[in-house]
Amino acid sequence: MTEHPNSHGGQRTAQVRQSAVPAPEPGRARAVADEPEGTRRAESPALGRLPGHDGPEPAPPRPAREPGAPAAAPRARARGEAHPEPGAPRPAVPRPGGPEAARGAAAQGGTDRGTAVPDIIGDGPERPASGGGDGGAGKGHAGTTGGERLRFVGAATRRIARGIDLDEIVLGLCRATVPTFADAILVYLRDPLPVGDERPVGPVVLRLRRTDQLPEHVRGLEDPDAPQDRAEPVPDLAGGAAERCEVRIGGPLAEVLRGVRPVFGDSSAARAALPELLGDEQDVPDRHRTILAPLRGRRRVIGAAVFIRRADRAAFEGDDLLVAAQLATHTALGVDKAVLYGREVYIADELQRTMLPDSLPQPTGVRLASRYLPAAETARVGGDWYDAIPLPGNRVALVVGDVMGHSMTSAAIMGQLRTTAQTLAGLDLPPAEVLHHLDEQAQRLGSDRMATCLYAVYDPVAHRIVIANAGHPPPILLHRGGRAEVLRVPPGAPIGVGGVDFEAVELDAPAGATLLLYTDGLVESRIRDVWTGIEQLRERLIDTARLTGPNPPPLEPLCDEVLGMLGPGDRDDDIALLAARFEGIAPSDVAYWFLDPRPQTAGQARRLARRALTRWGLEELTDSVELLVSEVVTNAVRYAERPVTLRLLRTDVLRCEVGDDVPQLPRLRQARPSDEGGRGLYLVNRLARRWGATRLSTGKVVWFELALPGHAR
Repeated sequence: MTEHPNSHGGQRTAQVRQSAVPAPEPGRARAVADEPEGTRRAESPALGRLPGHDGPEPAPPRPAREPGAPAAAPRARARGEAHPEPGAPRPAVPRPGGPEAARGAAAQGGTDRGTAVPDIIGDGPERPASGGGDGGAGKGHAGTTGGERLRFVGAATRRIARGIDLDEIVLGLCRATVPTFADAILVYLRDPLPVGDERPVGPVVLRLRRTDQLPEHVRGLEDPDAPQDRAEPVPDLAGGAAERCEVRIGGPLAEVLRGVRPVFGDSSAARAALPELLGDEQDVPDRHRTILAPLRGRRRVIGAAVFIRRADRAAFEGDDLLVAAQLATHTALGVDKAVLYGREVYIADELQRTMLPDSLPQPTGVRLASRYLPAAETARVGGDWYDAIPLPGNRVALVVGDVMGHSMTSAAIMGQLRTTAQTLAGLDLPPAEVLHHLDEQAQRLGSDRMATCLYAVYDPVAHRIVIANAGHPPPILLHRGGRAEVLRVPPGAPIGVGGVDFEAVELDAPAGATLLLYTDGLVESRIRDVWTGIEQLRERLIDTARLTGPNPPPLEPLCDEVLGMLGPGDRDDDIALLAARFEGIAPSDVAYWFLDPRPQTAGQARRLARRALTRWGLEELTDSVELLVSEVVTNAVRYAERPVTLRLLRTDVLRCEVGDDVPQLPRLRQARPSDEGGRGLYLVNRLARRWGATRLSTGKVVWFELALPGHAR
């Protein structure tokens, strides 16, 4: 490898001291860039190296420039160093990492004293990351370690930058520095960490986030000539260092943190700050074998890092303060980014969680299960949603939709459309009408608000289902015997197009069948089209049903099996999955009548209800049911102009429904002693287990439920 002549000696040392990450001269940059990737060294021999560490063995140090060379002499005089006269004997270069190098490092670090303010480590002045000290910066062996330090800093910062969350960034700092730069490291971070422009209140607390050190069984292997009897080994940092430190206002630790610059452990400021940070029981090596580096983010100091070397290893040099400053700066900025990323992830998770149902209802006659998968860990929010909405008459509305994209905007639009669909379902509108109103709502939200949606209403009494589609993939019905079919539903246009009609179809929903609603992320990807994916899904359902024989497969394992069809390249979009197992209500458990609105209708309703209860063996409920049916039917007959409907359903509870053509819903009120009426709903509220009123497109339904006797459950 050919090296530019101006890249040796004092010039490279001056560059290291002027900037934490100096830009090498063009000749040197080309020389380094021309090296093969496998020959670039990330560790300095002077900093210590373990045998078997990744990468080739370090090359022997290059000879320093001759004493009489004209390029090195001016730079040596600029640094205040003594330059030998021509012809003088050449000084010996200490062996990197040996005792001579340790004795040659005699610099001390320090920090400027400042006045403490309530925000003790807050918005302090920006200071250059250089090592001030009581006695000046130490002189490093620039001729042998300057380039290695640059390579180490580059490799370490790249490793730190690869982290995306807090733990990865702190781990990257520890793994990059131990054992190459230090034998042990402690990383303290503020608890809690401030986010963005937040100004923390209360005392500043630093908590030990992570420690790392060279394992005991490998210490000394990096230097076989090192003495085996160590007078000052690295202590057990996990047990000796304090887990929590409250920074005192105006204390020595606050002053060091406000100074921003790394300092040596034996400087006057660090000697008082380290016991406050690590605790009185924690011992640190003397001389230049400890560096305390504040971690400053974009706006304030957010922690501190302590680098420690063993007594049998070369002490830190003045240039190592610049290395520590670079490591601390990159780590602090990475922690800032990780905290902001964590906040965004939290907001996205909360937004997606609130947009989707926490739990599915379990109405009588149908069982439900669902799954939702985001497109990726880095895109947790999306526009896919599902919903199950109970309707009057034990019916249930099944909804699945997909807004274009998987971003915060898509999730917000999805939330608005889902809320609109719930409101329309509460009005008991037909599926085609629901999609029509959703289309109008999407157009009001914007011209580019596009979505697909499938809306179905299942009636467990009639064993029928009505489905309307707006550009969504068709549902699949898995029959009890194991046959799976793709339902023929008119596709329709997506929501938001405007000016289109939606068509609904009514199909049989036999007991034991399973309806599967899904979004296109389950069946479409970069490696397959939609219809290929639908066919693969249908075959997957057939194979799963074959395992359980004549009985339908359980819903939860069925959903897991469906998601198991996804391969490594099949996760290009969000996935929403809703499975409904039709159980239905037997005709023998339903009693239904039409009653003309006459004064005698209340008595007729009591007699019909008594007969149904006798047929079902529920005579114990006769008195309560007759009283409540009489009150509700009387209110309906009083205002209705068309026939009133009365229906009794026996499931896990006894449910009574009375419907009329008046849209106004009754409200519970407290009747005065002089009032002749107004006590009907009060009786219903006291005697019934649950009750309610639902507005329909043709009027309303008032219903109540009573618990079954123990023998009838």
